Amino acid sequence: MSKKTVKRGNSPKRLQLLLGTAAVLAVALIALAAFDRQPDAAVEKTVVRAEDAVSDEAAASPADTAPAEEPPAAAPEEPEPAAAAAKPAAKKVAASAKAPAAEKGELVIPLGGISAKASFYPVKVDGTDLEVIAVKAPDGTIRTAFNTCQICYDSGRGYYKQEGDQLVCQNCGNRFGMEEVELSKGGCNPVPITAQEKTVTDSAIIISKDFLAEATEIFANWKI
Repeated sequence: MSKKTVKRGNSPKRLQLLLGTAAVLAVALIALAAFDRQPDAAVEKTVVRAEDAVSDEAAASPADTAPAEEPPAAAPEEPEPAAAAAKPAAKKVAASAKAPAAEKGELVIPLGGISAKASFYPVKVDGTDLEVIAVKAPDGTIRTAFNTCQICYDSGRGYYKQEGDQLVCQNCGNRFGMEEVELSKGGCNPVPITAQEKTVTDSAIIISKDFLAEATEIFANWKI
């Protein structure tokens, strides 16, 4: 039996082909790895550039970061002069008309001072001392009379004092309620001063000098 010779292929050529293929694969792997790292590097470069930009901006404008200067303090206001600051108080408007100016010798009795308690108003006429009673009666009307008794006037004690809600003659002791003042007449009572013998305004009662002069006779011995 004859031996056949088996021919083997070119081994060196195959080895070179394998090495070449491996080299290509290695280059491809290296390129791929480099490609995967590129985004991180780009990000790092971007961050570095941003930090550099901030640093450059801060260095270029230091005034922007400096604290703001406080505005200068306002000068204190000068106080107003005392004459200008003190203003006169507003005048109150009277609710009622003023009483006419009293003539010499007249008696003016302000209505605001009259109450249920008798008030006594002295006046001197032609050297004689007289006195007038004014009181608010229970019905609210104002009553007036001379403070001397129509009967006891020449005794020197014919005048009245209030005791409780009555007027009492200091000579005879007769008593009169406030509602009788100006109405009672002709007996032992205060000499009335009626509406015809006085002037009443919104704020006062005025008794003329002439009428007062006529009454000086009943006061000639008054309180002597």
